[in-house]
Amino acid sequence: MSFDYNTTRSHLILSEYGRNVQNMVKYICELPTIEERNKYAQAVIDLMGFLQPHLRDVADFKHKLWDHLHIISGYKIDVDSPYPKPLEENAFIKPEPLAYPQQRITYKHYGKTVENLIEKAMREEDPEIKKAMVQSIANFMKMAYVTWNKDNVSDDTIIKDLKYLSGGLLSLDEGVNLAKVEFRAQNSRQNNNNNRGRSNNNNNNGKNRQNNNNNRQRNNNNKSKY
Repeated sequence: MSFDYNTTRSHLILSEYGRNVQNMVKYICELPTIEERNKYAQAVIDLMGFLQPHLRDVADFKHKLWDHLHIISGYKIDVDSPYPKPLEENAFIKPEPLAYPQQRITYKHYGKTVENLIEKAMREEDPEIKKAMVQSIANFMKMAYVTWNKDNVSDDTIIKDLKYLSGGLLSLDEGVNLAKVEFRAQNSRQNNNNNRGRSNNNNNNGKNRQNNNNNRQRNNNNKSKY
């Protein structure tokens, strides 16, 4: 008796499509006419799209499916593809590594984006637009600070940091109130216990009303006997 194990089978090229799709592609490669290959290739493309529905959110997902079809066939399938056939040597090209940014951030809890916004606000010439930009940047800085510190922060601290980051070129008007930001950690266990307590109270109240109604009915029956 012989058993069919995965270790004795051919290499599975793209495992996300499964071995049945790979066997179908192999069968298509052996068909004699281009008409038959095109017909069955389109059916396999539809099946591959059904097996990988997340590819529908990818730009040119049909193009990706056809590339995968060629890859599964070992770049040997001969069909009329609506897209250029991928080159086998491109599969072995490694992309250049991305360099890690070496930019210095003055206050890491605000991030580099705040510094870029401050530089853009300093270059703004329209006073009204500049004023609105400074207000928005200060509100964003307060939100970022609360996310980092988990506590309420005073507006004076944000105004001081904004002035320091801008080299004293940006400031807010006196008496300006920044947007109120609070961080509240939700205790899911406490909320569940409160919900259980409410449901238990509702059930107990319903039982008490039913018992009271039964007691009244018994009293009325006793009175009618006498």
